Amino acid sequence: MTRAIFLDRDGTLNVESGYIREVDKLVLISGAAQAVKQLNDAGILTVLTTNQSGVARGFYDEAHIHALHHRLSHLLKAEAGAHLDLVLYCPHHPRGTVDAYRQDCHCRKPEIGMIEEACERFPEIDRSESYVFGDKATDVELAVNAGCKSVLLKTGYGQKVIDGKYQVLNHQPDYVFDDIRQAVTYLFK
Repeated sequence: MTRAIFLDRDGTLNVESGYIREVDKLVLISGAAQAVKQLNDAGILTVLTTNQSGVARGFYDEAHIHALHHRLSHLLKAEAGAHLDLVLYCPHHPRGTVDAYRQDCHCRKPEIGMIEEACERFPEIDRSESYVFGDKATDVELAVNAGCKSVLLKTGYGQKVIDGKYQVLNHQPDYVFDDIRQAVTYLFK
């Protein structure tokens, strides 16, 4: 069986800056590329699982999300020779303005559709030995719902979640770290 790290994007790998409407505005958090490379070198699957409701809200189309993920992949490789094994995203939102994307779905976190898809593609994933890294309460809920361990990062919205100023933590995270680099260094020495 294989461990996987299910990684949020905004506030976890790249600097949280709201809806990124210009591709070149996606900037990695310091140390994120090196952390992903450390996971790659340890043989741990790295799977991006990100809600991207900007599509449902009409801010941009799915091609823009693909361009953002291309830039993310390029930056990870350029900074540390790192890579993501799988990139998954949910473009839906139940209150979206674009009819085709306005829906409750099984892929929007904290629902587990993206993790289920990853497990279909990589059937060797052991959820009980895998982790969800993110900066929101919904990432912690995703981990609980999927039977994974949860890591709440203080980057992005993480500190606001801890302070009770953004989202509500219905479950305490298994771990809290300052950023992804600290989490990877501590958990996978």
